[in-house]
This record gives sequence, structure tokens and C-alpha cells, in this order.
Amino acid sequence: MDERKRDSIVAYLRRRMAELGIEPDDIAASIAADQERLRAARYRDALGHTWDGKGDAPQWVVQATSAGQSLEHFAITGTPEPASGKSTGVDWRQDPFAGSRLAKVKPEQVAIS
Repeated sequence: MDERKRDSIVAYLRRRMAELGIEPDDIAASIAADQERLRAARYRDALGHTWDGKGDAPQWVVQATSAGQSLEHFAITGTPEPASGKSTGVDWRQDPFAGSRLAKVKPEQVAIS
């Protein structure tokens, strides 16, 4: 991204933040809360849905386990890798739900090459 385009985007974001009364501290607090939520997550599916393992299981966990997938398949190990900014798509060869309605991917999550 060139410098002029970046400056234009920054100016636009600052103007919109001022219009909506959003302070930089609000954004920092929101990012911190999101990171804390992700750290608390113990399970994650391919679409990025997370669950901390407490309380009632969310629908995506119920559907996956009802279809025969083990809960340990979704266990988060280590720290999540930062997004590279480029979607790699979906490797259906390794997806146990390929061909089922559980394997559906939303169009906005698929990179168009």
C-alpha cells in the first residue's frame, strides 16, 4: 500500500471515530478484550468459532460431536498463529465433514484467486 493511500485511510478512520465518539483507548480496550477471549478459548473450529469449554456447548460443537467428531479434534494447542493477511482457503482433503452441511464455508471466508 502506498503512503498516500495509507494516509487517506487513516484520515477517514479518524474522521469516522470522531463522528461516532470513539477514542483510541476504546479501540485498545476492545482489542485487549478480544485477545483475552481468544486466550481463554480451549476449542476452535475451522471457521474461527471458539468455546472455552465451560457451560453449554455451542451449536457448532454439538453438531460436530453428533456427527462423530471428537472434541479433542478442536482443542487449541499453543498460541494461535497471526494471520498472514492472505487466506489459504480450505483443504477439503483433511476435512472429516467434507460433503456434509457442516463443511459449508461462507463466501466471505474463501479467497478468490
